[in-house]
Amino acid sequence: MNDDIPALLKVHEYFRGASDEAVRDVLAVARVRHLATGEVVHQPEDTLASVGFILRGRLKAVKVDSSGRETPFRIMERGEQMGMMLGALQEPVPVRVFSLEPSTVLQVDHAQAMELTLKHPDLRSLWLKTFAGTLRKQFFGATTKRAPMMLVLIHESPASRPVAERLLARLRDVGENLAVLSDSDRWQGVTGVRFRSLVANGQSIEPEEIRNQVAEWQDTNRIIFDVSAQMTPDWVERLMRLVDRAVYFVSSTASDAAVARLQAFDVPARGWRDKISIAWLLEGNATVAPAVPTLRDYAIRDFKITEGPPRHPMGWGFGGGMERLVHDLRGVRIGVALGGGAARGMTHLGVLKVLEESGIVVDMIAGTSAGALTGVVYASGLDCDYSSDCFAKDLRPSWLFRHITRGSHWSLLYKYRRGHFDPMLRPYLHDWKLEQLAVPCLSVTVDLVSGKSVVRERGDAVHAILESINIPVLSVPIVRNGQALIDGGLVNNIPADVLVAMGCNFVIAVSVTAKMESKFCDIKPDGPTMGRKPGVVQTLLRSLLVQNYNLNAFGVQPADLVIEPDVTGFDMTEFVRAKEMAAIGKAAAREQIPQLRQLLNRLDPQLFPAVNGQPA
Repeated sequence: MNDDIPALLKVHEYFRGASDEAVRDVLAVARVRHLATGEVVHQPEDTLASVGFILRGRLKAVKVDSSGRETPFRIMERGEQMGMMLGALQEPVPVRVFSLEPSTVLQVDHAQAMELTLKHPDLRSLWLKTFAGTLRKQFFGATTKRAPMMLVLIHESPASRPVAERLLARLRDVGENLAVLSDSDRWQGVTGVRFRSLVANGQSIEPEEIRNQVAEWQDTNRIIFDVSAQMTPDWVERLMRLVDRAVYFVSSTASDAAVARLQAFDVPARGWRDKISIAWLLEGNATVAPAVPTLRDYAIRDFKITEGPPRHPMGWGFGGGMERLVHDLRGVRIGVALGGGAARGMTHLGVLKVLEESGIVVDMIAGTSAGALTGVVYASGLDCDYSSDCFAKDLRPSWLFRHITRGSHWSLLYKYRRGHFDPMLRPYLHDWKLEQLAVPCLSVTVDLVSGKSVVRERGDAVHAILESINIPVLSVPIVRNGQALIDGGLVNNIPADVLVAMGCNFVIAVSVTAKMESKFCDIKPDGPTMGRKPGVVQTLLRSLLVQNYNLNAFGVQPADLVIEPDVTGFDMTEFVRAKEMAAIGKAAAREQIPQLRQLLNRLDPQLFPAVNGQPA
């Protein structure tokens, strides 16, 4: 058995606090399996007769029905187990379990495991308590989280070491008990952090010493390795096998060097991609991360961290990168789904502003149509009030349209037919890609070729907006890469499901079409039929509103909280009243903040603490 297995077992959730004798007895009857990426642990036709404790890596379980169709079941990470209860049945379980990355599993025959619990009451109590906690998360809260316990912080240059100190200070603020192993002495004497140098007498300490130290720190919440990127290949291999997560701190001006180093680490072949995140340090006047087309080959996600508070016209969403990283490390991901609704979508800016003012950092945005328009602009870091001013100014009908009947409708048609939206947005979004923006953002559009919705998470940010707001009839489909793209509201007007699919475990949906006035043009229920007839644009926009209104109940189903501002008094083309609609969004959001805080407190009481018995 590998020398590091006992140390890994002692920090496993099902063994933390178990006696040394119990651990020895488990190891005496256990079998260690080192799994390559994709290797199968359990087949549906096999009898489940053992308990598997995950010491490294992650496993995925999929349900397999009688026709062989597979559906996702669950992801199992370090600290979890499989088979403790179902193993008692001694019969096949219709799931296939395989490794998502190189993993280590300690397997114990189920009968022997039960005998050990009889021999060691402390082990029995620990296993039951830990398993009960897992059930509680599954059955009494749709929002579950699991924070990684082993973390490595990798620095491309010494300039990012202070950023790591900010990160650990924030983790301490939320009650984490931290221990650090580092090749730098800057952690020596830091209050609230246990420290051990990885260097002694000019030489790296031996792996045995690291294993012993990790075992000694089993009462901490998180053990952190803080190292330079210039470490040897052996050190890279050793650390990446040991840790759950890696955060690579890179200056926004050093992207080429970072990619070259990740290539040298051979990340894809080793199955490390899903462990690695990039923390871009935006220096000076930089407002976006570098455009790195191959980044997703080497890192599962990235964060944009600023040097100081945002400067106008950037808003607090731009400066939330550090808190998004903290959320991620604690297993929290808050998504906001912004629905379509033409000009009424300006209301979203007010909702987002109140979330900022309440200290609630958004981790991801998905938007459809007007929701994509406002969502992408917000994700770029621009202040919400500034954005509402700009939309009102840039979308104001010209003098001619202001002086003709239904001028705002004809103005909107003119802007679509003349392609005015691209040059209107470029001064703000330039040639930025979605993946460069401060906040991860997705837009939803519809492809008339396949008949399916299309979710954009990469590529030109302006194109992502134009595809999603491309209202049929007002404009022709945007033909690109074998697709004919139109307004996403045709299929998915409030994309809460998109955020759930992207891993968000708390979703806020904002609908501006949940309420609809019982009046169209001069036509009212039970009223006279005389009066001005609806125009073509007016009829089209009303049709979209009716469709969105009827899709609303379906769209918000996956959300944990729904905000529904009442903007029925605004015409679908009244972009000039953007500030008024944003104010209504602010009022609607403020009403929901107490409930929102209460729900987030259940998700992570430390990140979202209660004050005087009530959620902060």
